[in-house]
Amino acid sequence: MDIAYVLYPNMTALDLVGPYEVLGHPTVRRHFVAASTGPVRCDNGLTLHADTTFAELPGADVIVVPGSSRWRDALTDTTMIDWLAAAHPSATWTTSVCSGSTLLGKAGVLAGRRATSHWAVRDTLAADGATVVDERVVIDGDVITAAGVSAGIDMALTLAATLWGTETAELIQLALEYAPQPPFDAGTPETAPPAAVERLRAAFS
Repeated sequence: MDIAYVLYPNMTALDLVGPYEVLGHPTVRRHFVAASTGPVRCDNGLTLHADTTFAELPGADVIVVPGSSRWRDALTDTTMIDWLAAAHPSATWTTSVCSGSTLLGKAGVLAGRRATSHWAVRDTLAADGATVVDERVVIDGDVITAAGVSAGIDMALTLAATLWGTETAELIQLALEYAPQPPFDAGTPETAPPAAVERLRAAFS
């Protein structure tokens, strides 16, 4: 099984790294694909490395698309958008994390589908024809979208259960000791302080 992890400048590292850790099954061949091979700097300064190009990898069984705090810039990357549009039809699963779903929307993948994203950018999905859903993980046909950043782990565990069974997914979750107990109840716009919501909304606009 081939999994393509899509890399692009200023992507959010955890959007990709979370699913990467979850989906590290021994049957998987993992590809870091980008417009060109070499270093790709994330929005927090971490640098990842693309080992193949969109031209060299026409598709994969699973596609994972991370988001970015500079998501509007990513929407102008026609090379990546065109690759997503071309690669999706032959993929078993096309997935996204956080604002990565806006890239799927731009590629025409979400038209007529239920989908989610980071809460601050969901309006963009509707503009591209998606039915926006306020859920952490949304499955519609062969597409799985996840809400903001940390939801990528939930998405990947959901996908792992589909690919290899619930027991394997539970083993992965246990190995990661993924049992969140956040110190604050500020993880959604409904529970966070209003000032924090407005500050973050402005940062994403």
